[in-house]
Amino acid sequence: MKLQTPLLAALAALVFSPTMAAQRGAIAQPSAQQIPKLCAQSIAQARTRIAKIKKLPLQQVSAKTVLHAWNALDMGLQDIGGPIGLLSETSTDPAVRKAAEACDLLLSALPNEYLQSEALFQRVKALQTTDPIDAMARQSILDDFEERGVSLPAAKRDRAKAIFERLDKLSQDFARNVRDTKTTLAFSEAELQGVLPSALTTRAKDAQGNYLFGLDYPEYDAIMNNVVVDGTRKSFWMAFQQRGGQPNLDLLKEAVQLRLELAQLMGETNFADWTIKRKMAGSAQAVNRFLDDVNGRVEALERKELDALRVEKVSLTGYKDAVLKRWDVSLMQQRLKKARYSVDQNEVRAQFPTDPTVAWMMKVTSQLYGVQFKPNKTLPVWQADVRAYDVFDNKSGRYLSSFYLDLFPRDGKYKHAAAFPVRGVSVLAGRTPVSVLVTNFSREGFDQRELETLFHEFGHIMHGVLSQTRYVLNAGTGVKRDFVEAPSQMYEEWSRRPETLALFAEVCPTCKPIDPKLIERMNASRAFGKGLQYARQRLYAAWDMSLHTPTLVDPMQAWIDLESKTPLGYVPGTMVPAGFGHVMGGYQAGYYGYMWSEVLALDMRSAFGDNVMDPAVGARYRHLILESGGQRAPSELVEAFLQRKPSPDAFFKEISGQQ
Repeated sequence: MKLQTPLLAALAALVFSPTMAAQRGAIAQPSAQQIPKLCAQSIAQARTRIAKIKKLPLQQVSAKTVLHAWNALDMGLQDIGGPIGLLSETSTDPAVRKAAEACDLLLSALPNEYLQSEALFQRVKALQTTDPIDAMARQSILDDFEERGVSLPAAKRDRAKAIFERLDKLSQDFARNVRDTKTTLAFSEAELQGVLPSALTTRAKDAQGNYLFGLDYPEYDAIMNNVVVDGTRKSFWMAFQQRGGQPNLDLLKEAVQLRLELAQLMGETNFADWTIKRKMAGSAQAVNRFLDDVNGRVEALERKELDALRVEKVSLTGYKDAVLKRWDVSLMQQRLKKARYSVDQNEVRAQFPTDPTVAWMMKVTSQLYGVQFKPNKTLPVWQADVRAYDVFDNKSGRYLSSFYLDLFPRDGKYKHAAAFPVRGVSVLAGRTPVSVLVTNFSREGFDQRELETLFHEFGHIMHGVLSQTRYVLNAGTGVKRDFVEAPSQMYEEWSRRPETLALFAEVCPTCKPIDPKLIERMNASRAFGKGLQYARQRLYAAWDMSLHTPTLVDPMQAWIDLESKTPLGYVPGTMVPAGFGHVMGGYQAGYYGYMWSEVLALDMRSAFGDNVMDPAVGARYRHLILESGGQRAPSELVEAFLQRKPSPDAFFKEISGQQ
């Protein structure tokens, strides 16, 4: 298969052998020394394409001369930008991460330049089309122009450009400060009472023989879910809540100030309304009404659940006046669920060993969507644990795409769970997609939360690699931000249904058979904790919205004010905003979207009825939702799939613990 652009061909020739240069699904992995040259080549090539569109006579404007040319521009930039963005978060070489970050800033600055070009804007605006996909692409590009300030006077355009570039740098610095956290805590064996022996057998020790723990999620779970020593949990929890530290609080404060200035430059009174008007919600007022509704549904349930956890702490400590603290919540939930539902997360982890569970998830997905996943060990990877797969359509046998799994934590790696859309599809250009799942799971198996996270993130991957959009700008997860989580949230259900679990033995006949009673208890246990979960989600979203009003606020003080009003209050010394990357990485004035999209996710799930493995419904979902990406409006897609208007009933039933 021929590579799509001269740039990618040059990139591949530098990085891979001649055989690999034509390899479909490959992700370029340039060295730190090669990145600056490739970055410069990409930008120069983009400027040549931009200049050509600018010079286009208005009478020659058409879908081919404008939209197809714009698609080529997007693809050329993504050919380097996709791999660079991934390597900046996952490369094992600090020099590569640094060079990738520098290139990423240059690439992100370029749209700030060309989306302020009046000549370019006029060519897109002049395009007339009755094709709905072309019309959607045209409007999306015009919106991008307006968002970058093309209609502003020259001085304001220049200021807007400077703000966008500074915000990109602040976001990058914020992410790096969390990703490169070096904090290590040392605990004696006595201080780790309750932790599983498997969490200690290969753990490094300091000179005094104390066990060393970093702040990755498997280590967090090992301590916060198991250790009965209060002081150990508190010290670990405090360290975890201080990731990013004061430097990130300073970055966030500056970002909030700049966003307000930007919104005012654009003629709005606040950043929230300015950015939400292009999302499904439409306005900050609509979002705040939604959050108030959520709060009304979960407030009493949260208090009831906290009372139950306090009773559990009394039982553990023997003190009738024991006070529940934030660092108690995880442990007490585990203990309560074990007592009330006989669910031990360590038993769950043993039931779902890592490799067989990943294979099972793929089998479930392949049967549901009519595709086949084939391991491809010839694709180059950036770390030995990373696995690559090709995706084929079952009926036609046609190659569709590739994806990679980077599952386990390591130093210098992105600390959360995310799907990286490295390469978007464009059927117009014969371009196939590539996505990467980046997580920080335990190597010893999945507990209940991790199992849901695995399916959630793989839902994003499928949105990327099964997409069949005409233009790369609409590919996969290129949808409205308050819809992007819906396909992944919906797919969480497939991690716990009897129809899917019945397939586990087919991928691992030597594994311990799935215990249906355990699954029943796991599903029953989901009813507890909904008040805690959604009250916290509402708090995050309300805090995010509070940062983006007409009045400038200090982000840390705003957090203290809001969290202080919650039942467990604010713990002095904690800095949750310093590690909350969403508000710096694309979800600013948008964190509400997790719950907004879940309304649609749970409603779409209902279309499968009592059989989530129904291949006919799976095929319809693949075609209407996953393949369509962002080339049709989300509300239109959901209504077409449901064959009725969406309803919030399933969501409100879920958050109230009624399932």
